[in-house]
Amino acid sequence: MRELVKSSLRFLALLAILPLLLSFWCWSLVLGRDRALEGSSQTLSLFPGLIGIYLRRAFLMRVLDHCHHTVNVEFGTLFSQTGARLDENVYVGPRCHLGLVHVCRDALLGPAVHVPSGARTHGTADPTRPIREQKNERVRVTIGAGAWIGSAAIVMADVGEGTVVGAGAVVTKPLPARVVAVGVPAKVVRRRTADQADSE
Repeated sequence: MRELVKSSLRFLALLAILPLLLSFWCWSLVLGRDRALEGSSQTLSLFPGLIGIYLRRAFLMRVLDHCHHTVNVEFGTLFSQTGARLDENVYVGPRCHLGLVHVCRDALLGPAVHVPSGARTHGTADPTRPIREQKNERVRVTIGAGAWIGSAAIVMADVGEGTVVGAGAVVTKPLPARVVAVGVPAKVVRRRTADQADSE
């Protein structure tokens, strides 16, 4: 019964976002898919509660590279790259900003987490030219399965499976699997092991 209710809600959410999907496809022809996504995700970010989660999911499942039907994306979250991927049971907290990212299954992103498309989304090499005119490079950032990214962290490099990133940390270099990393820049402070789980 519960699954039937969820399926019905997903269908109603799809019907509700059809005008926004149509608008997205029209703007995509003029601006490109990524620019069209920015505007659409800003609109969808404003719907609160469970209704907002269903509306955002219905839309993102049809415009991102991949978005599983179990994903929860909370209020105020913005997307800038249609190449983003969100796997099963991913949770994206309120007010996150996500670029070219692959969030693997069961990963959790706390409130206000920023995942730009790598560390070189703005070039700075030439001091004689404005930043907006300089070469940029977007790369996909992967957040491993079961990872937990704390509130207000900024993630510019890959995070390994089962890794915990502390609140406010800035990840500038790839982090291995099953560690805890904190600070600016983020540094590994300990490994996560089965022994520790047993003693806690």
